[in-house]
Amino acid sequence: MIREDRVQLNERFMKVFKLLQDRGDIILNDRGGKGMGDFAKKVLGNRAYGHIIRAFLTDTDKRVIDYHQARIVCREYGINESYLIDGTGTPFGRELPKVQFADSNVNAIRPNIVFTSVQAFAGSGDSATDTFGSQAEDNELFALPGVSGAGLVAFPVEGNSMEPVINDHDIVICREIDGVGDIKDNEIYAVKSNGHLWIKHVQRIKNNKGRTVQLKMISANHLEHEPFTHDVSEYTRLYKVIRKISEI
Repeated sequence: MIREDRVQLNERFMKVFKLLQDRGDIILNDRGGKGMGDFAKKVLGNRAYGHIIRAFLTDTDKRVIDYHQARIVCREYGINESYLIDGTGTPFGRELPKVQFADSNVNAIRPNIVFTSVQAFAGSGDSATDTFGSQAEDNELFALPGVSGAGLVAFPVEGNSMEPVINDHDIVICREIDGVGDIKDNEIYAVKSNGHLWIKHVQRIKNNKGRTVQLKMISANHLEHEPFTHDVSEYTRLYKVIRKISEI
């Protein structure tokens, strides 16, 4: 079953594709570099995969774009990644959406982020949605304007390894990604494996067959914390850090 956040991602992709058509960046039957085959080549790596793009654009088809492909769309066509990936802002700008508050309807924004302790998250089950589906007493739900979708978890940071990017006692909000294939090298992820949890800049290490077998973990505070590697296994879970909440 397709996760709700992937469905929402694909819906935003459909809107972005239509806007690119309206701007003339995509012309379906064009042979001058703007056709569907050209788009498929940039996003999926093969001109013959135009039918897959069409599947993404069809409401009744079960195939949906993934986060790695969506980031390529952003890079190739100048789309605001915050909009396409997180649903924040506008497709071609950095401005944030206007938030409206209702005096008598404080709960208009549905809580969708699980807040827990770092210890509880590190020692929990295989995924954020599985772990917190029953909403244990130690976990709370909250919401932030512009942060939508499923698979979201938040927890306080312990330690100084990511300073000054992320400080001790900051709260990070993370979205689970499908797997190591969706990692964008050097971006910040929470990596959870066998009861351990790290927040690091991550790089993939591949074997001679092109398969990611290890992750290189790099601290922002590199003067005190040396990089190290971690073997990828079936128990490795990855969460893209998308927001932080800091004390004033």
